[in-house]
Amino acid sequence: MIIGLAAYKFKNYDIEFNISQIEKAIEQCYNVDLLCFGEAFLQGFDGFNWNYENDKNIAISKNSNIMKRLEQMSKDCNIDLAFGYLEIDGEDLYSSYAIIINGKLAYNYRRITVGWKEYWLTDHHYKEGNEVLTFNYKGHNITIALCGDMWDCPEKFKSNDILIWPVYVNFTIEEWKYEEIEYAKQALIASNNTLMINSLSDEPKSYGGAFYFKNGKIDNKATYNIEQILKIFIEK
Repeated sequence: MIIGLAAYKFKNYDIEFNISQIEKAIEQCYNVDLLCFGEAFLQGFDGFNWNYENDKNIAISKNSNIMKRLEQMSKDCNIDLAFGYLEIDGEDLYSSYAIIINGKLAYNYRRITVGWKEYWLTDHHYKEGNEVLTFNYKGHNITIALCGDMWDCPEKFKSNDILIWPVYVNFTIEEWKYEEIEYAKQALIASNNTLMINSLSDEPKSYGGAFYFKNGKIDNKATYNIEQILKIFIEK
């Protein structure tokens, strides 16, 4: 099994551009089973301005036309997709992570920690999930943790197999020299095999990055500030 970690650029508020980035990454993939993007990639991490009347129109639902479009894209290209997005369910808003398998939204994880939002500004519409997601994929049990989940309650994401950790952080290149080591150590609290994906952005500047953390060490990583798909081969 090959998992692709797509450290690609997003634009805040620009779903069409971000979908085109997913399309571009698919076109550059060969022999990848599951192609993963970072936290809130579909609308951009800063896609919300914490005004509910605005944000409810930025978020999309699990059965929206946009999600159906991404399902069809995945099916047509025979590549399973995983990406972060800002979700609306009824009147509730979440930071979520979608996993599309065989052309269908198979799993939907809602971040369980509050760090994704400016909670001192938000009201009751902005919510967290209450369940950790682990699913079986091609004989492997994969657990999803979104960014601050792994800092606030890493013990909840304990995995004997694979942890996928989509994030959005905008460290400088100098800061990354220290932070990537700290993230590898933090990953070990939950899993010996962690795949972390960060996105690139212009405002604020994010240098991206993708990593395979093996036993708390950096086994492989993508180049900073370059759109790149880091391919990780997972043995059966």
